[in-house]
Amino acid sequence: MEFVITQLSGFGVSLVSLALDPVTYLYLVPAVFLGIVFGALPGLTATLAVTILTGFFGNKFPLDQALIALIGAYVGAIYGGSYPSILLNIPGTAASAATAMDGYPLTRQGRGGEALGLTTTASFIGTLFGTMCLLILVWVLLLVSQNIASPEKALLALFGILLSGTLMSRDLVIKGWISGLAGLAMAMVGLDPILSEERYVFDWSYLYSGFQVVPVLMGAFAIPQIMDGMRSALNVGTIPDVTRIRPQLAEVTKRMPVILRSGAIGTGVGTLPGVGEDVAGWVSYGVGKTTSPESKQFGHGSVDGLISAEAANNAAIGGALIPLLVLGIPGSPPAAALLGALKINNVIPGPTIDPALVVHIVAVLVMASITMFLMGLFTARIFITILQIPKTVFLPVVMVLTTIGSFSVGGGVNDLFLMFGVGLVAYLMNLMHYPIAPLVIGVILGGLFDETFRRSLLISDGDLSIFVTRPGAAILLAVNVLLLFSQTAPFRRLYTRLSRRDSSFSKV
Repeated sequence: MEFVITQLSGFGVSLVSLALDPVTYLYLVPAVFLGIVFGALPGLTATLAVTILTGFFGNKFPLDQALIALIGAYVGAIYGGSYPSILLNIPGTAASAATAMDGYPLTRQGRGGEALGLTTTASFIGTLFGTMCLLILVWVLLLVSQNIASPEKALLALFGILLSGTLMSRDLVIKGWISGLAGLAMAMVGLDPILSEERYVFDWSYLYSGFQVVPVLMGAFAIPQIMDGMRSALNVGTIPDVTRIRPQLAEVTKRMPVILRSGAIGTGVGTLPGVGEDVAGWVSYGVGKTTSPESKQFGHGSVDGLISAEAANNAAIGGALIPLLVLGIPGSPPAAALLGALKINNVIPGPTIDPALVVHIVAVLVMASITMFLMGLFTARIFITILQIPKTVFLPVVMVLTTIGSFSVGGGVNDLFLMFGVGLVAYLMNLMHYPIAPLVIGVILGGLFDETFRRSLLISDGDLSIFVTRPGAAILLAVNVLLLFSQTAPFRRLYTRLSRRDSSFSKV
């Protein structure tokens, strides 16, 4: 109990310190604004916003200040995708795809302003809910993770790569695994972290330090989106008139149980490595459709459906940071970009992370959610106007920012070669429906897997049984094997047979 009180008091001090420091708003307000713009403009994403700011803020500013900008853009972009979803039926980001199901029908009924107001409020409460879960759960999990040694860390890193590949594949799961293992292979390039021996450098000094995180992030997330956007540079269409945006307090109070339930779902889904806010939105929408008294209205202008999706995808932000801070495994693609920023600053998430940094991140999330809420209510019409900017205008600007951010990391023109090379590969992977996020997560977690796996073998004199004799490692190894086996044809046939049997019993 004393530990909890200490952390809460530390959070309160950090929050007040941030709120009273004018420098906070110098970083936070532009970052949240930029994030909302990136979320609102179709073709740009939260991942791209965080990635670009990582290039600019990564190791050039104090980490505390850089995190204000990165988290502010993250929160703003997840919320910003609701604008085109509601007004144009065009999801600004993948996270807002479920929002369009009921947001656009509400707009066609002349309730677009009401939908935006409720979305803004649900996003605000959902973000706060996920943030509070982060503040509570991260300390419990950090205490547990103190008993995790190298074998467990290696298997956790592998699990994060495989799970992200499993959950983010659009058709064949093996494509996600191939993408993740390709990123793992890229992480092997450079000097061996234990013996400092050269690996796959081909006498090129640039590769001695391995593939740099920022150019890989820029190439994987930015280049394909820019190329796809330029291929489909179409006008978004006519934006309908929007009336009052500020929601009624009575309506918000009435929908509070739905918002809290969706927040819990979003936080839970967000903790799954590499899954992301879009899955959280769809899962919450599905649960809402099953449990809501107005389920028949879902897809035709249901307020419950709208806030189910929006509260969940914003709550997933806090959920995605839980595995990031506890295990160094990002819960979503934007969290992977955030992990890249931590890695650049030599911060290693896990049991040894500075508690003050965790409290600072939670305080920044609260400040960012408040800023997003106020911007959404009082400056919404600015973002609605920005929606009308043609892609042919803003995408070249994004390309310039991406190039500058990658070049400024310190590797010079070689970083640009790496960025464009990874970008071309990622674009081709997109065309063949290979998910990109597992590739990036593989690059980021590959170093952790490489070092901890080899250290485990050094400890055991090369005996692989260390991954079986330790209880924690044995459990994680079984989970990895079960994850692989769950995608095989025999397992799926067994699952289908059991599902049919359960359904027949329920009918009886």
